[in-house]
Amino acid sequence: IRVTEWTALMNKVLVLYDTASGNTGAMAKLVAEGALEVTGIEVRLRSLDEASADDVVWCDGLAVGSPTNMGLLSWKTKRFWDETMAPHWMKIDGKIACAFSSSGGWGGGAELTCQSLLTVLMNFGFLVFGVTDYSGKLTTLHYGAVTAREPRSDEAQAKRAHQNLHHTR
Repeated sequence: IRVTEWTALMNKVLVLYDTASGNTGAMAKLVAEGALEVTGIEVRLRSLDEASADDVVWCDGLAVGSPTNMGLLSWKTKRFWDETMAPHWMKIDGKIACAFSSSGGWGGGAELTCQSLLTVLMNFGFLVFGVTDYSGKLTTLHYGAVTAREPRSDEAQAKRAHQNLHHTR
């Protein structure tokens, strides 16, 4: 499939997130803004508290964010997939997904959190990806976009938009 054909197939993006301190929520808003920069993309931004299985079934592409919880996804995120999505297992097979996370500081396990998110998504049949190129000086997104605390710097904000634009191409 050529890029233009793929973009035509992927019109609906869900940005789904859990946030403890508000930082992952701030990242989610940046991911959604990045997706909206692509012409023809419809975006839903949902916290786990307001999301439903219908939102996940609706989307063509999914960006999932979780705060770093001891190097793993948050318990609320895990519960959503265990309880809310389990009955819809085969309805979401083959969709595209990526991950993002924030942590209290660099080296806090955010990349491990992204890997744990990707593992859950793969078990549901999502096709997951990382980004091979650099989004900023010394910054790669192989496992997903990560930040320490709130994404305030221009570079931190650019990598979230970069990841989502790559996701929707």
